[in-house]
Amino acid sequence: MDILFLRDFRLELIIGLYEWERKAPQPVLIDLEIGLYDHKAGHTDDVADTIDYGKVAARIQEVTGSREIRLVETLGELIADIVRREFGAPWVRVAVRKLGILRGVKELGIIVERGSRL
Repeated sequence: MDILFLRDFRLELIIGLYEWERKAPQPVLIDLEIGLYDHKAGHTDDVADTIDYGKVAARIQEVTGSREIRLVETLGELIADIVRREFGAPWVRVAVRKLGILRGVKELGIIVERGSRL
């Protein structure tokens, strides 16, 4: 399996459980790993033979920009679902990181892994 990845993909969205978190959009960093079983693109040099990471990033921005989300778990699940359902990835790993929310904690978040990594 090859793994296509996006690191430190920055989103700005309303996310949080508490009212003070929901007053304005806040930065969230996403690390996304997408499993690819088909190695064809490495031989053809054709984006049509792989998952287009530009389209993945644009779709995630489109979907998350129009929502208010309470939990990092929800955001991770939403992104994993988009990548698997809309782009046909057999396996995905999504790390969602909120920055500077708790005193003394640089970042907090969740890692969601879905699908089969044969």
